[in-house]
Amino acid sequence: MPEMRFHVRWPDGRREACYSPSLVVKEFFAPGESYPLDDFVEKTRTALTIASDRVREKYGFSCSAALDQLARIEAAAERQAPGGHVTVEAFEP
Repeated sequence: MPEMRFHVRWPDGRREACYSPSLVVKEFFAPGESYPLDDFVEKTRTALTIASDRVREKYGFSCSAALDQLARIEAAAERQAPGGHVTVEAFEP
């Protein structure tokens, strides 16, 4: 299963490389685009859940790395000021 990283810049300026076990993230985001914080979290939740489900379909178990990444994204989002935007800077295969 092809995995990838998507690089984001949080509203506070911090950059983070995020992991996905599937390329499905490309269906939800575009490099260079900014997303309202709540929208980014919701889209990430959906994409990483789909990615984890794809791992389960193929290997018989969910992808704990995808679910851990989602938890880190949700925690980082809680530390941001309301109304901010997250920029997806790049995809890395």
